[in-house]
Parts: sequence; C-alpha cells; structure tokens
Amino acid sequence: MEIRKIQMTRGGTFFVTLPKEWAVRNGIKRGTVVASMVTPDGKLIIDPKYDVEPAPRTTVIKPGPHLNREIISKYLLGYDIITIEAKDRITPDQRDAIKQSSSRLIGLEIIEENYSKIVMQCLLEPSALSPEKILRREHLIASGMCKDSVIALLEGDAQLAKNVIARDNEVDRLYFLLVRVLRTIIQNPSLGEKLSMHPIDCLDYRLAASLVEAVADQSSQISCYAIKFKGLKLEDSVFKALHEFYKAVHETYNDAVTAFISRNILIAESVRERESKIRELSRKVESSTGSLPLERAQGLATVISLLNRIYDHSVDISDLTAPREP
Repeated sequence: MEIRKIQMTRGGTFFVTLPKEWAVRNGIKRGTVVASMVTPDGKLIIDPKYDVEPAPRTTVIKPGPHLNREIISKYLLGYDIITIEAKDRITPDQRDAIKQSSSRLIGLEIIEENYSKIVMQCLLEPSALSPEKILRREHLIASGMCKDSVIALLEGDAQLAKNVIARDNEVDRLYFLLVRVLRTIIQNPSLGEKLSMHPIDCLDYRLAASLVEAVADQSSQISCYAIKFKGLKLEDSVFKALHEFYKAVHETYNDAVTAFISRNILIAESVRERESKIRELSRKVESSTGSLPLERAQGLATVISLLNRIYDHSVDISDLTAPREP
C-alpha cells in the first residue's frame, strides 16, 4: 500500500497522483479515459480497462476421482474455458461424467473432443445475466415445487410427486449459474456497476439463493413421502389441517422472497411476525394424526418438520432484506 497526499487546485478541485508503475503497466497516458466507482464502504476504484473485452479465463483439469466436483468448482469460479486433458486417454466413464457435468451447468457446452481431451466453454455473457432475474426464476420453480409436493401428498398423485423431484435439477442449475455470475461481479467492479450490484448485494443474493435451493430440496423430500404414501386417504380433519398449514407456509415463503427482491421491510417483518400462527397450525396437524397407523403418522410428522423448515428458511430470507439506499 502506498500513502499519497490529496492536493487541491485554486478552483477547489481535489486530485491525487497515480502510481507511475501502475500507470505504465496499464498503458495510461495523457488523455486516457478511466472509470471510477465508489464502493458502499467508501473506497474509490479506478478501472483502466472498463471498456476492454476481458480475455477468456482458461483452466486445465486432469481426470481424477472427483472430476465432477472439479468441473463444477471451475464453473463457479468463473472460468470461461475448461479443458479436461488426460495423459493417455479419457475413459468412457470419465467421458460420461464430463457430459453429465456439462448438462448440469447452464451455458457450459463441449466445443472440442478427442480421445485424450475435452474442451468445454461457457457461452453465456455475464453482463446480460441479471442476478435478480436468475433468483426470480429459481424461486418460481421452488415455489411451484413446494405447492405441488403437498398437493401430490394430499391427493395421492405419485406422478406429480415424481415431476416435482425432476424439477429439483433445474433449481440446482440456476443456483450454480447465479453463484458464477455473482463471483464474476465481485471480480469485475465495472460489471457490478453496470448491473447495479455492490459486493454486499452479491453476498446477500448468494445466501438467499442457497435458501431457495434448500426449499426446493425439502419439497423434493415431501414428494418422496407422497410417492411412498401413494393411495393414502387422509381423514377430513387431517386433510384440512395439513392443507391450511401448507398454505400458510407457502404464502410466507413467497412473501419472503418478494420482500428480499423488492427490499420491502414491511413484508419482511410480517414474515417473522407469522411465527406463532405457523407453529399453531403445525401443532394442529400433529394432533390430528393420532388415528393414523404408526408408519403413516411418523411419515406425516416428517412432512410437518420439512414444512416448518421451509418457514424457517423464509424467515432467514426475509432477514436479508435491506432498505433501498436513498
């Protein structure tokens, strides 16, 4: 770190000299245009290459026992070109793993392939991907999964339950994409400025997206019980209690995400204030299951627990809601 003194012209303009080595290294000369950006914590960033197309980031992976995880990791870190290169040849199992990884990651396509090398490239342009739009899409799928999982359980619809489980893959794909975009924004301040995303926003979006992905996971688990209980006819008292409980949880989850995206503090506060009602409805469902066979009662208790967790995640999402800066 270098310490420099701020100077001022007679007209009252503040200025400071730039480090000579940095200026030469970045081709700064008289008349060069640079971009400046003030971060939320008060730092001033000078970007000499804000209008220069960045070179693609490349990485090479040697096939190993954790090939799938390595590919996902490089994708999340923002690498544009991922090359898998073997010393001799890529085995059929490794080739299948690579193609499965590619199918799980939005925008990642195989552009070159031979016996010892596979090259994948991410064809997405980060500046065209709004984190808000990605999160909205992830949330809409997770919200639909939550709704359909309980409907499948109440109506004994195993086919609908299987459809819910299949949708979980798309939520994972969107979550991975959002993490990649957020990391790219953090590494590229000018991109963050273009998308109106500060680093602290990226942290909040990452946490919110993770919680939305958890809601989708819990909905998938409820669907597993719907398949297991296929054909189960619930008594009216159990049916009504569970339906009322689910509706309250589902509405609260939707409100939590709406509050976060719109930065609506009033809606966010209402999510936490509903806790007593949610817990009361939960206990009502539990008390109505006494007439069910033990195995069914235990399974329904797990479903109740999963719905309570979805409410807890909703509270966590609402807690991330911050008011808009004036």
